[in-house]
Amino acid sequence: MAYAALNSTIGGLGSTATFSNVFDEVSKAAVDLNVAERLWASWYLWMQNDTIATGIMSFVMHELVYFGRSLPWIIIDAIPFFNKWKLQNTKVPTWREQWECAALVLISHCTVELPQIWLFHPIATYFGMEYGVPFPPAWKIAMQIVIFFILEDAWHYWFHRALHYGPLYKSIHKLHHTYSAPFGLAAEYASPIEVMLLGFGIVGCPIVWTLVTNDFHLVTMYLWIVLRLFQAIDAHSGYDFPWSLRHILPFWAGADHHDLHHERFIGNYASSFRWWDYCLDTEAGEAASKKRRERKLAEIRAKKAQ
Repeated sequence: MAYAALNSTIGGLGSTATFSNVFDEVSKAAVDLNVAERLWASWYLWMQNDTIATGIMSFVMHELVYFGRSLPWIIIDAIPFFNKWKLQNTKVPTWREQWECAALVLISHCTVELPQIWLFHPIATYFGMEYGVPFPPAWKIAMQIVIFFILEDAWHYWFHRALHYGPLYKSIHKLHHTYSAPFGLAAEYASPIEVMLLGFGIVGCPIVWTLVTNDFHLVTMYLWIVLRLFQAIDAHSGYDFPWSLRHILPFWAGADHHDLHHERFIGNYASSFRWWDYCLDTEAGEAASKKRRERKLAEIRAKKAQ
């Protein structure tokens, strides 16, 4: 539905109209839309500046999801009962560590990520992103998000692995490895260069998808970002519960996969899935090391037998 058509229905409200007034008028004029779609349309009509409307909504959403999803892990770290599921249970983060981490992450959000968030709308709409109503069907949103998870995982694997090359590690990636036993808030504890480099996989994949298919909606982007933030924070949580997703989906990386990366400082470079590390023999941990030793011994025995 074009916002121009809805705009004409609220034209008489004037510049002093409240969001509630706009929502009431939209609800009368667009009875075919659901509540979420009416709220979405009302927000853009009320703001009267699409770039600012998207920028504010994106930044607020990011902060609420990031710190909101981190909060349960902060609480869990403070309750000894959950220690039996902590992967490195002798390294519980202190309140000071969590506070210092949260402060740096918030500064990064306001200085490094905010300009990128603000520029996303004009760039993505230039390449064809839609942001009107109604929203795309659920099946299309789900399909695109699955594709983004797969594409971003590949991007993350190769660039994360590159960041472990000596000079790049020391100058860029070392900050993220401040905590050998990660916790939820540390998911985006990283240097500005790393935030931009790895963040491009999250934002760039949808933009490229838009360029290629000309079929992408901002609401899909938001759901993708929310799920990717959940994944990143949970992977840094330091906990592996019996009900964790990796026990349901064996190819899902999960906290045990990434916790080993922080503990050993090498291997397990992928973000969401295990297949890149498995296929390219970059898995971390004793089991993977044992397999590599056994394989080398088998190769040595085979050469001696020739």
